[in-house]
Amino acid sequence: MKKSYALWSFCGFAFTGLIGTLLHFLYDWTGGSIFSAPFSGVNESTWEHMKLLYFPLLIFALLQSIFFRDVRSFPCIKLWGIFWGLLAIPILFYTINGAFGKTPDWMNITIFFVSAAIAFLLETYLFKKDSVRCAYRKKAWVVIIFIGLLFVIFTFYPPKIPLFKDPVDGFYGRPH
Repeated sequence: MKKSYALWSFCGFAFTGLIGTLLHFLYDWTGGSIFSAPFSGVNESTWEHMKLLYFPLLIFALLQSIFFRDVRSFPCIKLWGIFWGLLAIPILFYTINGAFGKTPDWMNITIFFVSAAIAFLLETYLFKKDSVRCAYRKKAWVVIIFIGLLFVIFTFYPPKIPLFKDPVDGFYGRPH
């Protein structure tokens, strides 16, 4: 069965945009629930915005994997997409912030959607190119899940570095 990689990427981008936006507000909507904290944005730090991208990308990858079982390079391509999408957020945010000062909310939202687009455009390119060799499929999934584990751990125990600092209130991690 021939796959429409561009259509899958468009659907993934839409899914990621919608779910990531909902996750941005979920923590507040649940009254600061400890159960929503690992997956939703608990503050306005760059790290928490990366988390808003990661979990929809993961969920979509798991769903998509059902339909892409025959694509041997699937987990490695997804790992590349997730990696570059996540990396784009701090690169774009700190570059724009450094050049222009504090970024307005609309710019932060744009950075999120551009980063999601980078992830899915890269994946589409790699799927179509069909040159990624994935000798360690299970290890690629382990790395993807490990990234998620870091998001969960650092929600509750964030390092005291600027990536994790909430620029609004100056706190790190989940408010207490």
